[in-house]
Amino acid sequence: MNSEEKTFLKNYDASKYERPSVTSDILLFSVSDGVQSNYRKLKKKYFSILLVKRNTHPFKDMWCLPGGFVKNTETTEEAARRILKSETNLDNVYLEQLYTFDDINRDPRTRVISVSYMGLVDKNKLDDTLYENASWFNITSLEDEKSIHITLDNGNEQLKFVIKKTLKEKTTDRYKYDVVENNKMAFDHAKVIVCGMERLKNKISYTDIVFNMMGEYFTLGELQQVYEIILGKKLLDPAFRRIIASKVEKTDKIKIGEGHRPSVLFKYKKK
Repeated sequence: MNSEEKTFLKNYDASKYERPSVTSDILLFSVSDGVQSNYRKLKKKYFSILLVKRNTHPFKDMWCLPGGFVKNTETTEEAARRILKSETNLDNVYLEQLYTFDDINRDPRTRVISVSYMGLVDKNKLDDTLYENASWFNITSLEDEKSIHITLDNGNEQLKFVIKKTLKEKTTDRYKYDVVENNKMAFDHAKVIVCGMERLKNKISYTDIVFNMMGEYFTLGELQQVYEIILGKKLLDPAFRRIIASKVEKTDKIKIGEGHRPSVLFKYKKK
């Protein structure tokens, strides 16, 4: 740094600039096994998201994503990992940056810009016990031409919201999302959840992100279930095999003892 720059910084008055607050919010998704109703079939899988119940105002007693304010001494990702641990007791999970949400009035307290992070886990394989205020909610999503209808259910409570979907930019297939109905979700987190779900649908087609939800070994049927539940549609077997052909490798292990025919186990082919 030269003398001219040092003089500039010495006389610089940062107080004349507005300083919005910054938060990190975390969307932690899971695809995991449910109760096996028919031993001859694969276990039904559920797509779920981790939420926490707020115990303070604003939005007291409503549900939201794990999140909080970023300290001056940490990056937004460091804040996300700290907050996830402090609010849910989960640690060492895969996270990647999703979007920045900056609507002017998204927080009634002050101007808040949120950098969101998305994580993928198999919640059945987590060693950590969740804090009492945190809960997994199974996701049911129904979509028509104009709206996305979401129901979140943790067995005790149901959260429902409707998001209007509007094509924003045809050349890049970008959409604008607006909350039109919402009963128990705090802040704009209903919108954030839908944005994360849509991003995940896109990413599994061109990345290997889905394998963060898989164990070391799996059958192709199990892997196909995970793809289908995230995409919200059935895949033809030949089309699915083409999608994952370069991503997995066959092992000499066999899965037996669950009522159906023994199945060859595969594993993720690391590049």
